[in-house]
Amino acid sequence: HKPLYRRKAGEPRRNLGLAYFNHRGDADDAWRSIAAAFQLDPTDARVLFEFDQLARRLNHDPGERLHRLDAHPECVRQRDDLSLERVTLLNQLGRYDEALDSLLSRNFHPWEGGEGKVAAQYVLSLTELAKSVIQSQRCDEAIVYLERASCWPESLGEGKLAGTQENNIHYWFGQAYRERGQEALADEWFARAATGRAEPSSPQFYNDQPPDMIYYQGLALRALGREAEAIARFERLVDYGRSHLGDVPAIDFFAVSLPDFLVFEADLAAKHEAHCRYMLALGLVGLGRLEEAEQEFARILALDRNHLGAIVHRRQAEAEMGAVR
Repeated sequence: HKPLYRRKAGEPRRNLGLAYFNHRGDADDAWRSIAAAFQLDPTDARVLFEFDQLARRLNHDPGERLHRLDAHPECVRQRDDLSLERVTLLNQLGRYDEALDSLLSRNFHPWEGGEGKVAAQYVLSLTELAKSVIQSQRCDEAIVYLERASCWPESLGEGKLAGTQENNIHYWFGQAYRERGQEALADEWFARAATGRAEPSSPQFYNDQPPDMIYYQGLALRALGREAEAIARFERLVDYGRSHLGDVPAIDFFAVSLPDFLVFEADLAAKHEAHCRYMLALGLVGLGRLEEAEQEFARILALDRNHLGAIVHRRQAEAEMGAVR
């Protein structure tokens, strides 16, 4: 009789790696065990995914992670989560066209811990492409990118939730129309970008209010000439970040859907610190305190070099600093 279950070659090493990390806190032996597990069976897509997740958890270089995934394209193609991780790395490295092409070449399906993540990379790719062409005065192209960002294709595997915040998209629509000299349309989009929930919060659930949306509300209010309201938004981010830095974070036991599916135990304190410093950084950028913001971005990326929000908005702040100088 054939056995009902055939153990994979790397399974013991894989299990050992999880035990080392999650129960002993031994990152070095965990890394060696997971690496050995994948070496024993380089066709095991699950182990490659966990190998990459451990690399991410240990704050390894994004370029090295992408190189490892690209060395095993068949493995990557087997899994939605692994394919998405590759897209995310491309976005981290500023390769937005490649990220978008890769994302749209696949039909994704819902999975636990993946809620909102495919759409987030889709929107990020398109908004960053739109920003780049606005800078080149190619506003018609920017508007097409932003229209696509607003309309999610079925291949993403999920639709928009009611109340999805799109302040960033609306703000860049406003900028594109302003660059085209269509002030009335620009003001309409800035007015839309200026609305929505404006209270910062800790991200316990995947659809919680991102601090970026409050930041774009502030930028939109500034674009409308409502400077006092804009400053109030930015100060709210700074105040929340500073006042909550010392909080002790904990996972909500009754959470329906957490922001991440955790293979390896998360460093909740580091995640919380990065989140608070991200609010600080965005608020400081809005207030024009760019050197202080740069310090906060550097601290965030020392904690988590994969923090996409910090990567994207640090680039934006650096461009502003260059313009000021």
